[in-house]
Parts: sequence; structure tokens; C-alpha cells
Amino acid sequence: MDTLPKSNTEYGTKTYWEERYTREGSDHTFDWFKTYRDLLPIFEREVPDKSGRVLMLGAGNSTLSEDMYRDGYHHITNIDFSETVIDQMRQRCADLTEMEWEVMDIRELQLADASFDLVVDKGTMDALMCEQGDVWDPSEELMENVRREVDEALRVLKVGGKFIYITFGQPHFRSRHLKRDAFHLEIHTIGDAFHYFVYICTKINPQESTAQ
Repeated sequence: MDTLPKSNTEYGTKTYWEERYTREGSDHTFDWFKTYRDLLPIFEREVPDKSGRVLMLGAGNSTLSEDMYRDGYHHITNIDFSETVIDQMRQRCADLTEMEWEVMDIRELQLADASFDLVVDKGTMDALMCEQGDVWDPSEELMENVRREVDEALRVLKVGGKFIYITFGQPHFRSRHLKRDAFHLEIHTIGDAFHYFVYICTKINPQESTAQ
């Protein structure tokens, strides 16, 4: 089944994803970049307390949330702007009773301030960045869309909480989008032949950022 778009810019559109998830059907799953097994050392080190609230941005039909749930992270809220995939995954994961699935735009979260301990983005921000043009000088629209996502992630995180972003995007392309006075940013590289990057943004007190 051909699910590739005619242009990479389609990755940023709701229409493309609705059509793709409809064609693939409810039994299909797909993980961008890395699986939970690959990322387990990162989660064990950065989020050892599995009792906190987790927000999965652009969950899609990835198995990441299911695998995390079965490993003890039970309080997971999954959001995606595709009604189709949210319905599919809600049915697929019906036995994971503490898991939540909501239709929502990552740039405008209908969620309370400081209500999550962990926010995860595995490739979702990359979809916002698929546009024609110069990758060294992205458009104002792209910059604004990414800014809104990161600002919303920051808003819903508790102090001490972490925003973990997994991507193939290299630091000289991605770091500028994540730098905030209220974030402490760390970057880790994983993989052998092909490198992936894990950006870990820890929310700090405003007093701490002023003191730095």
C-alpha cells in the first residue's frame, strides 16, 4: 500500500493523515524513527518515576504509548488532530483502561497549565517542518507553528517535568526551536549507522533561569 505523499509538505496537513489512516485501517501500526525498546534507556534515566502524567503529542498509530503503558506508565494522554486515528487507537487500546485518547491540535492544547510530568514528541514536530524552501532559513509560518507547539508543551509541564523530542533532525537545525529561558536543554545521540537525536528539555523555575 503506497502511503507516501506526492510532496513532503503534505506531512503537515490533516487531510493527508486522515486519508492515510483510513487506508491503513485500524490494525496497522507504524513507528517513526525508534521504538520504545530503543528508547528505554532514555526513559529509565530521565523519567524513572512511572506514576506521573504523560502527554503524547501526535500519537498517530505508534505503539510507543502501548509499550510505555505495559511497562508501568499508566497515566498517558494521547492526542492527534486526526479523528480517524484517535478512534482507531481508542478501540485498539480499550483494555488499557487508564489510557486517554483525544482529538487535539498540538499548537493549541485544551489542557491545564502545569498538569503533566512528561511530554513526548516522536517525529511530530518534524511533520510541521516539511515545507519547500531553505532549511537554513525556514519560513515565518514554520517558525510560528513550531514555536506554538513548544510553548504549549512548556505551559502544560510541571516544574521539573521534561519535554522529550525524538527526531533525525540535527542540532544545528533543531536546537534553536527548543531554547527557552524556562528550559534546560540536553541533547543525546542514539543509533549506529544512522543517528537519531533525543532533545530533553527540563522545565525550571523562573528564578533559576534568571540566576543562570
